[in-house]
Amino acid sequence: MTGTGNYRKFEGVTVTYMPISRLEFAQLAPQLVDIYLQAMNYSRDMRDQRITVWQRDSTEPGFQAVIAHDGTHVLGVTYGHPGSHSHWWTQQIMRGVFETGGPSAAQREVLASFFELTEIHVAPQCQGMGIGTRLIQELLSLAGQRFVVLSTPEVPGEENSAFRLYRAFGFEDLLRNFVFRGDPRPFAILYAALPLSARLPAAER
Repeated sequence: MTGTGNYRKFEGVTVTYMPISRLEFAQLAPQLVDIYLQAMNYSRDMRDQRITVWQRDSTEPGFQAVIAHDGTHVLGVTYGHPGSHSHWWTQQIMRGVFETGGPSAAQREVLASFFELTEIHVAPQCQGMGIGTRLIQELLSLAGQRFVVLSTPEVPGEENSAFRLYRAFGFEDLLRNFVFRGDPRPFAILYAALPLSARLPAAER
């Protein structure tokens, strides 16, 4: 694997952060989904379905993707696209907003112009090296919207690396304990103003 990008060394390994095209993303989707399954500890029974979903996502207007690699292996991936009120994900969030008495002025402002950070995953053996931090920075540097919005599973006390990373970047609550239709798990819907702070979070994923 070759390409230009930004480099940072970890224990003798040079990590490259590189935007990839829609076509490259679709071609790499099986490999990228494998990282997702490992990072989330999901069953491989989901693999074919997720590959199809990720490849479909790459056709969204304004789609952007960034990978981290060491020249041989992909170590992490993140992707997203501008939010749209025609999308199921946004419609679900709007449902949650109305069900909780909104939209407030702040919620209305965020949902008027946002980039949906759809997925960010780092291979388990490479977590804790700051790769997730850099992936977010690289991806969102490509976004032209006023805000970024993401969803992450709720955990007690926000005690996991994902929440620590998002909070360090200044993400705030849009909705909490929100349940998407078809998924019984509660999610936090978080947002941050763009551009993100240039500082590197102390808590790295």
